[in-house]
Amino acid sequence: MSGLFAWILMGLLAGVLGKFLLPGRDPGGLIMTIIIGILGAIVGGWIGTKVGIGTVNNFSLQSIGLATGGSVLLMLFYRIFTRK
Repeated sequence: MSGLFAWILMGLLAGVLGKFLLPGRDPGGLIMTIIIGILGAIVGGWIGTKVGIGTVNNFSLQSIGLATGGSVLLMLFYRIFTRK
């Protein structure tokens, strides 16, 4: 259970930092920000592993950076696909 809580907390942090770096009006609110942050942490960790710059496996500055980068990337895609 603590692992799930850690991913949610990392996702919230990554989502908030991503929202700070990419401000704007997005549908979904806080719950969507957390979901995008969690998925962004997964995407950021996967890209970081493939490129060789690290993984998202603990609360380090590198992990938060990768997770935030992934969440920004997903927020951009989310905005593109939800634009009317």
